[in-house]
Amino acid sequence: MSTAAFAHLSRRERQIMDLLYQHGRLSAAEVHARLPDPPSYSAVRALLRVLEQKGHVRHQEEGMRYVFLPKVTREKAKRSALAHLVKTFFGGSPGQAAAALLDASAGELTGEELERLAGLIERARREGR
Repeated sequence: MSTAAFAHLSRRERQIMDLLYQHGRLSAAEVHARLPDPPSYSAVRALLRVLEQKGHVRHQEEGMRYVFLPKVTREKAKRSALAHLVKTFFGGSPGQAAAALLDASAGELTGEELERLAGLIERARREGR
């Protein structure tokens, strides 16, 4: 699956993927029940089939129903989405992306988070030399 694969999902497809990552595994009926302003049940089933064809989800048979699961781990999907975001909006510069994120949330960071970030910056300095 390419780095930008998740960027090519429709709003509904992203909503479904979010639900599957939150819950791990869901039937079409469970997805339908959890979607905001859901389309018809048959539309949800069609979206799940499309996500399966695109390689984002897989299904398992459980009795008389299919249960859908993400095919890619949440961590891999997160990294892919982040790489796409950095490439698209920050010219491929992780530093610019980090600076923008810090500017936007500076007052919300805990002391522990600031210490972790300082450690990561220090490690990057050592490894960059």
